[in-house]
Amino acid sequence: MEELEHGLLIQPWAWLQLSEDSLLAKAYINTHKGYALLLSDLQHVWHEQVDTSVVSQRAKELNKRLTATPSAFLSHLRDLMCTLLEDPPDPRGATFSCERMAERMSLRVRSELSGLPFHWNFQCTLASPFLVFQHLIRPLMGMSLVLQCQVRELTSLLRLKDAEIQDYQENGAVLSRDRLKTELFDENAVLEQVVTENLPEACSIENGRSFAMKLQNLYVTITKQGFQAERKRQGSGDSQASDRTSSNETDGILLSQPEQQSFSAPSLSVLETLNMETSVPMQRPHLSKVKRKKPKGLFN
Repeated sequence: MEELEHGLLIQPWAWLQLSEDSLLAKAYINTHKGYALLLSDLQHVWHEQVDTSVVSQRAKELNKRLTATPSAFLSHLRDLMCTLLEDPPDPRGATFSCERMAERMSLRVRSELSGLPFHWNFQCTLASPFLVFQHLIRPLMGMSLVLQCQVRELTSLLRLKDAEIQDYQENGAVLSRDRLKTELFDENAVLEQVVTENLPEACSIENGRSFAMKLQNLYVTITKQGFQAERKRQGSGDSQASDRTSSNETDGILLSQPEQQSFSAPSLSVLETLNMETSVPMQRPHLSKVKRKKPKGLFN
């Protein structure tokens, strides 16, 4: 189950419009382990994580005419969720709906599998405070720090550009086109203008669509970096437990090696991010009755 937790953590959020319900969603499906799903309406967060035994039992209850392995059902669910989380979504004949209950959220799926009706209910309960912190609060805090660093770097660059232009002018350089002339950069004035123009939108996040559409490359980079740092800490703990005699030396080595920061954006399709698992031959279901681009910058 640890693999499902880590797999879900590094998935991007997608924005869903299901009838009258607007939701943020992220999912991780491993055809040999199970799946994990998060849904949020920005007031509550719902979560479900199940293994193959639960998938097998629920599939029997909802699809009495279908006989297939859990991996086959999970493979079909992965394809359905992939199409749902695309932008724009491509349901390909499948229908999705959600039902809210007391402290529960059910995401219902209706489609076909090998010509027979296929039904599935994702049965989510309220997520723990730790999950909310792990998937929303901590990444958002990290993203805000990165964006703040970006503003500082751009501010320094603009000041250097002003100094460069002034040097050219003092040495007799003139503009060939007056429309290219700019005023000296005033950081306070620019920040005040940005805040004034964008504050209304920032304070009315509504359904979270802009967050899911514009900032997910940065979100995935932050969660991946956190995940790698956590694995590094766990690895160091295991190493110390297995070799107590060299623990002090190991601590010194680990503390003297800072973690490398990488903010290059991942260029992954929905299918690649939804199914980050090892390559294992798929089992074919037995039924009764019957694109890579060059990575872009984070803030594009």
